[in-house]
Amino acid sequence: MKWLFCRRWPGASVAFLVNEPIAIAELVRRVSDPEHGGTATFMGTVRRGPDDGPVAAIEYTAYEEMAESEFSKIMEQTLERWPGARVALQHRLGRIPTGEASVAVVVSTPHRAQAFAACRYVVEELKQRVPIWKKEVLEGGETRWSGNRDSGQDVT
Repeated sequence: MKWLFCRRWPGASVAFLVNEPIAIAELVRRVSDPEHGGTATFMGTVRRGPDDGPVAAIEYTAYEEMAESEFSKIMEQTLERWPGARVALQHRLGRIPTGEASVAVVVSTPHRAQAFAACRYVVEELKQRVPIWKKEVLEGGETRWSGNRDSGQDVT
Protein backbone atom coordinates (compact mmCIF):
# COMPACT_ATOMS: atom_id res chain seq x y z
CA MET A 1 0.00 0.00 0.00
CA LYS A 2 1.39 3.42 -0.88
CA TRP A 3 1.22 5.96 1.95
CA LEU A 4 1.16 9.57 0.82
CA PHE A 5 2.01 10.64 4.35
CA CYS A 6 2.14 9.17 7.78
CA ARG A 7 2.27 10.96 11.14
CA ARG A 8 2.83 9.02 14.33
CA TRP A 9 1.62 10.35 17.67
CA PRO A 10 1.87 9.12 21.25
CA GLY A 11 -0.41 6.17 21.83
CA ALA A 12 0.17 4.85 18.29
CA SER A 13 -2.22 7.33 16.72
CA VAL A 14 -1.76 7.70 12.98
CA ALA A 15 -3.24 9.66 10.08
CA PHE A 16 -3.08 8.69 6.42
CA LEU A 17 -4.11 9.78 2.95
CA VAL A 18 -4.17 6.74 0.67
CA ASN A 19 -4.66 5.97 -3.01
CA GLU A 20 -5.85 2.40 -2.50
CA PRO A 21 -8.81 0.71 -0.79
CA ILE A 22 -8.98 1.24 2.96
CA ALA A 23 -7.90 -1.77 5.02
CA ILE A 24 -10.21 -1.48 8.03
CA ALA A 25 -8.77 -4.58 9.70
CA GLU A 26 -5.31 -2.99 9.64
CA LEU A 27 -6.66 0.18 11.24
CA VAL A 28 -8.35 -1.85 13.98
CA ARG A 29 -5.06 -3.72 14.53
CA ARG A 30 -3.18 -0.42 14.86
CA VAL A 31 -5.42 0.86 17.66
CA SER A 32 -5.84 -2.41 19.55
CA ASP A 33 -4.73 -2.30 23.15
CA PRO A 34 -5.34 -4.96 25.81
CA GLU A 35 -6.19 -2.18 28.29
CA HIS A 36 -8.88 -0.70 26.03
CA GLY A 37 -12.39 -2.10 26.25
CA GLY A 38 -14.01 0.14 23.64
CA THR A 39 -13.26 0.36 19.93
CA ALA A 40 -15.46 2.51 17.69
CA THR A 41 -15.21 2.48 13.92
CA PHE A 42 -16.68 4.74 11.28
CA MET A 43 -16.54 4.09 7.55
CA GLY A 44 -17.90 6.60 5.09
CA THR A 45 -18.82 4.99 1.79
CA VAL A 46 -19.64 6.44 -1.60
CA ARG A 47 -23.41 6.22 -1.93
CA ARG A 48 -26.08 6.49 -4.55
CA GLY A 49 -29.20 7.48 -2.66
CA PRO A 50 -32.51 9.04 -3.66
CA ASP A 51 -31.15 12.57 -3.08
CA ASP A 52 -27.82 11.90 -4.79
CA GLY A 53 -29.02 10.83 -8.24
CA PRO A 54 -27.21 8.31 -10.44
CA VAL A 55 -23.77 8.56 -8.80
CA ALA A 56 -21.34 5.94 -10.11
CA ALA A 57 -18.23 7.15 -8.26
CA ILE A 58 -16.64 10.09 -6.48
CA GLU A 59 -13.24 11.54 -7.31
CA TYR A 60 -11.51 12.88 -4.20
CA THR A 61 -8.66 15.38 -4.36
CA ALA A 62 -6.83 17.18 -1.58
CA TYR A 63 -4.42 19.98 -0.86
CA GLU A 64 -2.09 17.40 0.66
CA GLU A 65 0.23 19.64 2.68
CA MET A 66 -2.67 21.48 4.28
CA ALA A 67 -4.56 18.22 4.79
CA GLU A 68 -1.54 16.80 6.63
CA SER A 69 -1.43 19.85 8.86
CA GLU A 70 -5.15 19.64 9.69
CA PHE A 71 -4.99 15.87 10.29
CA SER A 72 -2.12 16.53 12.70
CA LYS A 73 -4.07 19.18 14.58
CA ILE A 74 -7.17 16.98 14.79
CA MET A 75 -5.11 14.08 16.10
CA GLU A 76 -3.37 16.28 18.69
CA GLN A 77 -6.70 17.72 19.84
CA THR A 78 -8.24 14.26 20.05
CA LEU A 79 -5.40 13.01 22.23
CA GLU A 80 -5.68 16.09 24.44
CA ARG A 81 -9.42 15.48 24.95
CA TRP A 82 -9.10 11.70 25.36
CA PRO A 83 -5.64 11.00 26.83
CA GLY A 84 -4.47 7.48 26.11
CA ALA A 85 -6.83 7.04 23.15
CA ARG A 86 -5.46 5.28 20.11
CA VAL A 87 -6.68 6.67 16.80
CA ALA A 88 -6.28 5.57 13.19
CA LEU A 89 -7.59 7.55 10.25
CA GLN A 90 -7.46 7.02 6.52
CA HIS A 91 -8.99 9.07 3.74
CA ARG A 92 -8.83 7.78 0.22
CA LEU A 93 -8.00 9.94 -2.79
CA GLY A 94 -8.79 9.29 -6.44
CA ARG A 95 -11.83 7.69 -8.05
CA ILE A 96 -13.90 5.55 -5.68
CA PRO A 97 -16.94 3.63 -6.95
CA THR A 98 -20.24 3.52 -5.08
CA GLY A 99 -20.22 1.05 -2.23
CA GLU A 100 -16.52 1.46 -1.42
CA ALA A 101 -15.15 3.30 1.61
CA SER A 102 -13.70 6.77 1.16
CA VAL A 103 -12.87 7.43 4.81
CA ALA A 104 -12.37 5.38 7.96
CA VAL A 105 -11.82 6.39 11.57
CA VAL A 106 -11.06 3.85 14.30
CA VAL A 107 -10.63 4.79 17.95
CA SER A 108 -9.91 2.64 20.98
CA THR A 109 -10.19 3.84 24.57
CA PRO A 110 -10.60 2.19 27.96
CA HIS A 111 -14.41 2.56 27.80
CA ARG A 112 -16.99 2.55 24.98
CA ALA A 113 -18.49 6.00 25.63
CA GLN A 114 -15.05 7.58 25.20
CA ALA A 115 -14.45 5.60 22.00
CA PHE A 116 -17.77 6.70 20.47
CA ALA A 117 -17.23 10.34 21.45
CA ALA A 118 -13.66 10.49 20.17
CA CYS A 119 -14.58 8.76 16.90
CA ARG A 120 -17.44 11.19 16.33
CA TYR A 121 -15.17 14.13 17.12
CA VAL A 122 -12.56 13.03 14.55
CA VAL A 123 -15.19 12.47 11.84
CA GLU A 124 -16.87 15.84 12.39
CA GLU A 125 -13.59 17.75 12.54
CA LEU A 126 -12.35 16.03 9.40
CA LYS A 127 -15.50 16.97 7.48
CA GLN A 128 -15.31 20.59 8.64
CA ARG A 129 -11.59 21.32 8.43
CA VAL A 130 -9.61 19.12 6.08
CA PRO A 131 -9.23 20.43 2.49
CA ILE A 132 -10.53 17.42 0.61
CA TRP A 133 -12.85 17.96 -2.34
CA LYS A 134 -15.19 15.58 -4.10
CA LYS A 135 -16.47 15.49 -7.63
CA GLU A 136 -19.37 13.14 -8.31
CA VAL A 137 -19.15 11.03 -11.44
CA LEU A 138 -22.62 10.17 -12.71
CA GLU A 139 -23.62 7.00 -14.56
CA GLY A 140 -23.73 8.86 -17.88
CA GLY A 141 -20.17 10.14 -17.41
CA GLU A 142 -21.12 13.69 -16.42
CA THR A 143 -19.43 15.17 -13.36
CA ARG A 144 -20.45 17.68 -10.70
CA TRP A 145 -18.68 19.11 -7.67
CA SER A 146 -20.31 18.17 -4.40
CA GLY A 147 -20.28 19.97 -1.05
CA ASN A 148 -20.67 18.60 2.45
CA ARG A 149 -24.45 18.24 2.68
CA ASP A 150 -24.42 16.27 5.93
CA SER A 151 -22.14 17.52 8.63
CA GLY A 152 -24.02 15.39 11.15
CA GLN A 153 -24.33 18.37 13.49
CA ASP A 154 -28.09 17.99 13.81
CA VAL A 155 -27.95 14.34 14.81
CA THR A 156 -28.53 13.71 18.50
